[in-house]
Amino acid sequence: MIQNNEKLIIKSSEIRAVEPKDDDDNSTGKQLEGYALMFNQPSKDLGGFIEEIDPQALENTDLSQVLFLNDHNFNQPIAKVGSGLTLDVDDKGLHFVVDIDDSVSYEADLYNLIQKGVVNSMSFGFELPDDGSGEQWTEDTTTGVVTRLITNIQTLYEISAVSIPAYDASSVATRSYEKFINNNKQDNSKSKGEKRNMEKTIIKPENEETKAQKQTRSFNNYVKSMGETRDGLTTDGNGVLIPREIITPIFQSKKNSNRLSDYATVKQVSVGQGSYPIAGNDPSKVLATKAENAAIGDVDPEVTGVEFKTQTRAGKVYLSQELVDDNAIDFSSEIQNQMAKLVDNTDNAQILAKLKTLSPVVVKSVDAIKQAKNTKLDPSLQPVVIVNQSAFNWLDTQKDSQGRYLMSEDIQAPTGKALFGLPVVELSDAQLPNVDTGKFPMYVGDLAETIAVFRRNQVTTKWTQFDSYSQGLAIMLRNDYQFIDKTATVALTIDTTPGK
Repeated sequence: MIQNNEKLIIKSSEIRAVEPKDDDDNSTGKQLEGYALMFNQPSKDLGGFIEEIDPQALENTDLSQVLFLNDHNFNQPIAKVGSGLTLDVDDKGLHFVVDIDDSVSYEADLYNLIQKGVVNSMSFGFELPDDGSGEQWTEDTTTGVVTRLITNIQTLYEISAVSIPAYDASSVATRSYEKFINNNKQDNSKSKGEKRNMEKTIIKPENEETKAQKQTRSFNNYVKSMGETRDGLTTDGNGVLIPREIITPIFQSKKNSNRLSDYATVKQVSVGQGSYPIAGNDPSKVLATKAENAAIGDVDPEVTGVEFKTQTRAGKVYLSQELVDDNAIDFSSEIQNQMAKLVDNTDNAQILAKLKTLSPVVVKSVDAIKQAKNTKLDPSLQPVVIVNQSAFNWLDTQKDSQGRYLMSEDIQAPTGKALFGLPVVELSDAQLPNVDTGKFPMYVGDLAETIAVFRRNQVTTKWTQFDSYSQGLAIMLRNDYQFIDKTATVALTIDTTPGK
């Protein structure tokens, strides 16, 4: 049994883009090379301790199944050992060479970003033995620095190119650190003369002059360390956002977990405005018969030029440094995660805004819904059913003449239900309001053929406000949402009001 997965991001990875040459000095493709991890490289302060990797840490590690990913995203694999990825352990660390396929858009984008220096670091996901044999904790009794030395990586399952040039502390390491600290405190309480106490007591009296000098030095240290050093810095006059200690994890809301962008066509664009060619699929077009030795006939490609113009959407929040410092959890990261969910909310709102422009067909029964789906949608499409809570509740209570519910079970659907074999996606009534009392909205269609989401870039930033002793968090999104083919989705209004 092994511990939870951990991820570390190395500070100086030496990742670079290269174009290898063959013996005739001709280009044979594009590659990335560098070090996925480096030995004896100290991390930044991870909240009371630093980490290093011992040169012997990979001696017993199975490297045959390692994946190379784009930013830890398993939906964007680049290569695998034995299939485009070569790993070699040397005195410096774990060296890698990975082949890049230009025909895969995210691989080409990653190569270009590395060439520009935007992506310049490597990260890796790993696991240590559960018995604690993979790590050693030590404290320098002179400086008080606590170091976690990783000595045995049991499993290395992926390496990733990332843009964050620092280690990322994990909850696994934090728990081990807390255990080490507690053990040290117990030892110190038993034998105070044998080692230095980890808690310091100031016994030298201070006057106003020495106190002012200490605060000035503390502030200078805070600025020079970019907020890493805060000892001695006071913040009188600045209020805390939450006036009590929070020791439990922040509740992660599950609202808006059904992302409509997962069903739409998403295109990454390199400019803010333009026309993107998107291939269609006209089932009436076929290949012509060709006689022997006859010329091959021309094929008229079905390509739709979709015009786009991205808009910038953004939001920010300020957190007092006291709130960040005085919590037992990484409050800043939790808020960043919450802000990232605003992207999903924005996608859903903009995609729904497009769908709401479609003229709805009024239906009063499940049979009428089936008829609209069968007659108005091309059978080659792969539709989903999008409803709000009210419409889902109505559909979920409909039965056939034998008293059996019409919606069937579908473990792959977000709701666990299917209608006519189509997965059902449920949104809240607040996100997709009812048309009127007893009248519920519904969309049946192939969103990948209906809507294109053009993503220019998404940026999250974090900065320190020295004048107010606070942190600023912001997220910026540049997207556009356009129709590809309006006929690929049919809009319906379920009318449950009594008929005349």
